[in-house]
Amino acid sequence: MLDTGCWILDAGYWMLDTGCWILDAGYWMLDTFKIKGKFMSYKKLQIWILAREIVVEVHEMTLKLPKFELYEEGSQIRKSSKTTKATIVEGYGRRRYKQDWIKFLVYALSSNDETMDHLENLWDTKSLTEEATFLKLKMKIESLGKMLNKFLQTVEQEHQSAK
Repeated sequence: MLDTGCWILDAGYWMLDTGCWILDAGYWMLDTFKIKGKFMSYKKLQIWILAREIVVEVHEMTLKLPKFELYEEGSQIRKSSKTTKATIVEGYGRRRYKQDWIKFLVYALSSNDETMDHLENLWDTKSLTEEATFLKLKMKIESLGKMLNKFLQTVEQEHQSAK
């Protein structure tokens, strides 16, 4: 281990800490986001946490759909919910560049709207009959949409990038 006061290179663990970012080759992690002196991962974003819950619940819900819907609307709602979560991650990976981060947050918001549309289609066609499941998912998807909008506004107003 080499410690110069400004950065640490730990060859046994493959960690380089410059105070602004960590390169951890042992676990293949690169984290360049620091909030209040602490390093942060996309997995700590509330929008990602809620998107992940939605992915899991949508998947479980689609397994209970009629067989013909499993590969039609069921497949579409699974894809759109997973895309919402994935674009949050991709945007986070490009967060250094304001316009890229904004672009991927807009994509996430669009995919979230698509997920809501598929959920409503399933309900309207009576392929989804469990009202409690419908209402719970609807509430979570609406909540995620509001959170994404607020997060997007914050990035637009407060991001400190010249790019």
